[in-house]
Amino acid sequence: MLVDSHCHLNFPELLNNLAAIKQSMHDNDVGYALCISVTLPDFPQVLALAEANPNFFASVGVHPDYENIDEPTVAELVALANHDKVIAIGETGLDYFRLTGDLEWQRSRFRTHIQAAIKCGKPLVIHTRNSAEDTLRIMREENAHKVGGVMHCFTENLEVALNAIELGFYISFSGIVTFKNAAVIKEVAMHVPLNRILIETDSPYLAPIPYRGKTNQPSYVKHVAEEIAKLRGISFEQVANATTDNFFRLFKHAYV
Repeated sequence: MLVDSHCHLNFPELLNNLAAIKQSMHDNDVGYALCISVTLPDFPQVLALAEANPNFFASVGVHPDYENIDEPTVAELVALANHDKVIAIGETGLDYFRLTGDLEWQRSRFRTHIQAAIKCGKPLVIHTRNSAEDTLRIMREENAHKVGGVMHCFTENLEVALNAIELGFYISFSGIVTFKNAAVIKEVAMHVPLNRILIETDSPYLAPIPYRGKTNQPSYVKHVAEEIAKLRGISFEQVANATTDNFFRLFKHAYV
């Protein structure tokens, strides 16, 4: 069995086709999916999906790309996380690729999420793009190791991955690992400990080969697992079993 550790099933291109997506998950032995929150106004829809489907879970958080919005508070995040189906805080982190200028508000928001995760005892889902140094620094300064979490859709080098693992984090690979030009990410997938790997789709984005350029969906996480197995020279079943075990070890509140 496989788990899609990061998807956005509330986005219209997936939500409007949910019955077929769920059937495809079943047909490809993708047993569970973590539906990720990116804004607080959208969180009720994310939670509703988790409440309506026993094999879906939810996170609560505000993505670093969303500028000029009401900033979440620690108390607000903790209150929203007080639900059996909410198993993580995030998506949070830093992104210096899409936005430029004074991004101190991003760093402040990231700190708020880490503090909330520690307070409610639920792990973090971290996004980092062109910002690895500051991401790791803030993780250390805010004691993110107390709750751990996952570096989602990992696109950094092996050194960054090992530093995150030292802080108690897992490394999650998306469809990017199947791309021919993703040499750095392939190297990370080959060398990080198997007991620290998760897999995801980040759907509807980043569909793996052979679906690149099309709308992604949770069932396609199978291709991520197959690529990791190929890179490591191990069986698909080993990757499937390890990543599923890792998911439930990290997300201890994911009751099934």
